[in-house]
Amino acid sequence: MKKQQGFTLIELMIVVAIIGILAAIALPAYQDYTMRARVSEGITLASGAKTAVTEYYASESIMPNSNTSAGLASETDISGDSVHSVQVTHSGAIVVYFTKKVSDTKKIVLVPDASGGSIKWECQTDLDSGVVPATCRHAITAPNVANRP
Repeated sequence: MKKQQGFTLIELMIVVAIIGILAAIALPAYQDYTMRARVSEGITLASGAKTAVTEYYASESIMPNSNTSAGLASETDISGDSVHSVQVTHSGAIVVYFTKKVSDTKKIVLVPDASGGSIKWECQTDLDSGVVPATCRHAITAPNVANRP
């Protein structure tokens, strides 16, 4: 009699169970990673606005109050796959508005502080701390961010 080769049903069930457990662990981690990448797009798009605000302040000694006064394109022209717009508001604050891929109700606000001679940027957000990029992890999460323009 010839010996049969192959996997038994129990062995196959164990392999399928292990794959299921690994997938259950990996999928949420991947979703968090993609969300962080989408939020990082907003910080990247805001970096040009930060430079423009800094240059405006250096030459005029006051903060710009709009994209136009900062020498930037209109707010909706500064956009991306996950970013709806980047807007310079009063006092030179930069607001990053996201699309539904992140959350169309949450935003990141970069607030300039020129009290020490050079501009330092404070990041304020109402996003979950798990998706905020490293450059903004020290962010002040405050309810008043939702009320900012």
